[in-house]
Amino acid sequence: MKIHEYQGKDILRKFNVPVPKGSVAFSPQEAKTIAKELGGGTVIVKAQIHAGGRGKGGGVKLAKNPEEAEQVAKQIIGMNLVTHQTGPEGKLVRRILVEQGLDIERELYAGIVLDRVKSQLVFMVSTEGGMEIEKVAAEMPEKILKEWIDPAVGFQAYQARKVAFGLGLTGDQFKNGVKFLMALYKAYVAVDASLAEINPLVVTKDGKVLALDAKINIDDNALYRHKDIVELRDLDEEEPLEVEASKYDLNYIKLDGDVGCIVNGAGLAMATMDLIKLAGGEPANFLDVGGGASAETVENGFKIILGDPTVKAVLINIFGGIVRCDRVATGVVQAAKNIGISIPMIIRLAGTNAEEASVILNDSGLKFLVANSFEEAAQRVVEALAN
Repeated sequence: MKIHEYQGKDILRKFNVPVPKGSVAFSPQEAKTIAKELGGGTVIVKAQIHAGGRGKGGGVKLAKNPEEAEQVAKQIIGMNLVTHQTGPEGKLVRRILVEQGLDIERELYAGIVLDRVKSQLVFMVSTEGGMEIEKVAAEMPEKILKEWIDPAVGFQAYQARKVAFGLGLTGDQFKNGVKFLMALYKAYVAVDASLAEINPLVVTKDGKVLALDAKINIDDNALYRHKDIVELRDLDEEEPLEVEASKYDLNYIKLDGDVGCIVNGAGLAMATMDLIKLAGGEPANFLDVGGGASAETVENGFKIILGDPTVKAVLINIFGGIVRCDRVATGVVQAAKNIGISIPMIIRLAGTNAEEASVILNDSGLKFLVANSFEEAAQRVVEALAN
């Protein structure tokens, strides 16, 4: 689950991770009030959306006094902010973060993520703060320092010192940097984060080390342990169809293609998307209806997929292991009749009760295109789009 920058910083504060003073505002007047509370001097006004690159898109601006903060807020709140992460459609800005201005000496990078190859968390830092870490990795890989964390003992002080030294910190900066890194790790583990990215991590001229920006993502599988964090979810920032799918416990992710996919099992779903691309098509979504797909589940899946106007054909690829193919076929027929599907539908059912499923589809009176193999299904859906 993604949360806003100001929400991430509120979490970091609870674990003594230094962040600039500031508050969220939902109106220009609130922005002015917050700027006054911060001393009436220079503040930074930052658009709050679930995407990076806000500064380049005009969503981060400097204001020298409360009146100017109010004017800047008027420009940002309500704007459609387009960044490299939002896509050309952009995102509507509904709230802003107003923070104190800092006297910055250096900009660094720090992040924690799971290294799935080593099955360990890894602390990544770089002296190239303010840049996308992917760009640093591609152009200057030697600028990234990695420190893996043994899950049995956690992040140790000597590792924090090693990382701080690698960032070139000295004196008070070094001491404050070590404390920052230790506190960030503690926060990451405590809230079951899947990502903690501080970019930039800034060093001020008086030796302080603070998170000027903060991107915190929470592991969805651990949200049952964090009811307070669940309340931070901003549905306005999420894809509407993905929000709708979550109501039915469907694993759905919208993509950019035109072939809707209904599959049971994440691995099969990934393989289905690969075969669609190999056949020359583009998947419009990832949709895993789960191992126990029922007629109701399939119908809900159809509603979600057909809610995307870019979908021009649907491929159903079900392997009957736990789930029975005849039950899925019944769900497909029921959904097609209830919803009134008018676009091509290609169906491939294999496994438990597959023969019974074929009879149900053939006797339905509906124009399904039935495929016998995985590869044939992908080819037929692409052919259907061409016709």
